[in-house]
This record gives sequence, C-alpha cells and structure tokens, in this order.
Amino acid sequence: MNPVTKFLFELQEVGLLLWGVLTGLFRKPRYLDEVIKQMDLIGVGSLPIVLLTGFFTGGVLILQTFPTLQYYGIHSEAGRSVAVSLIRELGPVLTALMVSGRIGSAISAELGSMVVSQQIDAMRALGTDPVKKLVAPRVIALIVMLPLLTVAADIFGIIGGGVIASYIFDQDQNVFITSVRNGITSNDLIGGLIKPFFFGMVIGGISCHKGLSTTGGTVGVGLSTINAVVLSSIWVIIFDFFLAKAIQSILGVGII
Repeated sequence: MNPVTKFLFELQEVGLLLWGVLTGLFRKPRYLDEVIKQMDLIGVGSLPIVLLTGFFTGGVLILQTFPTLQYYGIHSEAGRSVAVSLIRELGPVLTALMVSGRIGSAISAELGSMVVSQQIDAMRALGTDPVKKLVAPRVIALIVMLPLLTVAADIFGIIGGGVIASYIFDQDQNVFITSVRNGITSNDLIGGLIKPFFFGMVIGGISCHKGLSTTGGTVGVGLSTINAVVLSSIWVIIFDFFLAKAIQSILGVGII
C-alpha cells in the first residue's frame, strides 16, 4: 500500500475510533469501574517518573540558563524563565512523551494480546462492544489524568529549578519565587492545560488502534507496541506545534 494512502487510512481509523468513544459516552452501559481502574494505573502509576522528569528538567534549565542571565545582569528573572518554559512547553510535552512510553506501550500490548488470543472476538460474540469496554475507559482516563500529571510535573520542575538556583548559584529563594509569580499568567496556565487534553486523545487513540489492529501472533504484538510508542510520540510533537500556534493566536500566549 502506498505510504500516503496507508497514513490517511490509519488517520481515518483513529478518528473513527475516537468518534466511537465520544458517541459511546451517551449510551449505556458505562464502565465506570474500568475508568477508575485505568485512571489509577495511568495517573498514580505514572506519577513517580513524571515527577522525576519534571524536577530534573527544571534543574537542568536553571543550570544552563542561569550563567547566561547572570552575564546580562538579569539573573533575578531565572524563576520566570523556568516557569514559562515548563508551563507553556516542556511540562505538557515531556509528560506526554513519558506517558506515551509507559502507558501507550502497555495499552497496545494488552489489546494486541487480546486480539491474537481471540478474546476480542469472544467479546463481540457475547454482545459486548470492545470500544466501550476497552477503548473508552483508557482514552477517558488519559484525557483526565494527563493534565493532572502535567500540573505535577510543572510544580516539581519549578521546585527543581528553585533548589538548583538556591544551592548552586546562591540565589535567594524569595527572589526566585517572586520571579515565578511575576512570570506566570492565567493564559499560560490555560494553554498549558489545553495541550495535555489533546495529547491524551492522541496517545489513547493511536495506542488502542494499534493494539486492536494487531496481526501476526505474538510477533505482531511486539510490532504494534513499538509502532504505538513511536507514532504517539511523533504525533504529540506534531500536535504540539499546531496547538502552540492556535493557543498563541487565541490567547496571545508567547506574544510579548
């Protein structure tokens, strides 16, 4: 199949899958227990890696930018630089990439294993809709938990930047905190929460689609898992560009 045709076909399949999730919200049965279970696996399970990523990303940002800011005599704005970078861009994207690697692979592998073992066919034979039972809870959990994980990553990133600024560059913590407060606007916060909402749909849709379209036995499960992680990560980065441009145009975020 032509690569362009294959890409458009898969894009259509992912879109139809997400549309099925959306329309299924208005029909019974609703598997709330499964949604809560997935929220626990995605949110609580991903929290340690997200917090570590946020903390050390904030620390590295200060480590790299503070000497330059100090050279120009504006090192008192170090907190602003870290907070704006994390909330607008790095927090949502890095959180999505971490969750994509951890959860996207797990979703694809789990659904792929169910396909090759014919559990999906058995569910359909019993009258259970796999989209409502398996896909919808995972997509909903990602949409709900990814913004919360992003907030946690942003907070720990700012804490990490403050720790490095205080203990390595001897900057007063009050100066850092004041700089953070002065640098963050409500539009920054809104824009930083819009991105993970869409990233959750991207990761959930692609991972579930790759899992449900698995072929070739156990080897196919491995290929589906790899493709799910790679494609989710790529589309997160692509979507980030267009979302950043849209948020910049609508909310004025990033325009001085």
